[in-house]
Amino acid sequence: MEFGKLTYAEIKDAAQSNWIIIVPTGCTEQQGLHLTVDFDTWLAENLWSSASTLAAERFNVDSLVLSPMPFGPTPEHLGFGSGYINISQDLHESVYKEVLQSLTDQGFKRIIIWQGCGQHQLAPMTEGFVNNVLDVNVFFPVSPFQTIWNDLVGPEVLDGHAASFATSLSLYLRPENVRNDQIHNIEFTMPNWSDPNLDFSKHSKTGTIGDLSVASAELGKKLWESLVSECSQIIFDYDQRTK
Repeated sequence: MEFGKLTYAEIKDAAQSNWIIIVPTGCTEQQGLHLTVDFDTWLAENLWSSASTLAAERFNVDSLVLSPMPFGPTPEHLGFGSGYINISQDLHESVYKEVLQSLTDQGFKRIIIWQGCGQHQLAPMTEGFVNNVLDVNVFFPVSPFQTIWNDLVGPEVLDGHAASFATSLSLYLRPENVRNDQIHNIEFTMPNWSDPNLDFSKHSKTGTIGDLSVASAELGKKLWESLVSECSQIIFDYDQRTK
């Protein structure tokens, strides 16, 4: 199900068979003192690869997952001074426009874009692109993260960035990337996520925004299974709408 692990002839066959292609976006940014800066890119790639595999097994829906680019706009993290690769919004949009052009030139007509970070706003560019290309559908799924969190933990446990959600997934799936001695609850304030001048360093001294007290590998397993299941359902629902 991974684009990069196929030959060009196999990719050609997939496009001609009207497979869905999934484009996850990644980024490199601080994840508190206890998680590594590749978390968002790792999560986007592994979540959608797993969801793609499950969609094939459960629903007989074929899809390919493009490897995410590990860089994107991440200005809200610059205040921490290190650990980021920040590219401009204009460059970000230009790169993904070329990605869309490459995929549609190869014959892919059904595309899911998973915006792995909050600043990855690609919908306006994509709308303009699609208006100039015949018979291409691009879908931006709504993230199921908060709904799953509310169901499994509850909305009263605040989680914004590098808190129990990300930490639990990491403890379950890649514990070697967790600095366990740095998992401490700290003072934070919840930001206005739509603030165009969002600066995480004004809300947290360590970069973590949210409660770390419920983080565990056991919770990570439950979150992961729910995430993969829900994202496979997203693929299936999209397939049914666009056949």
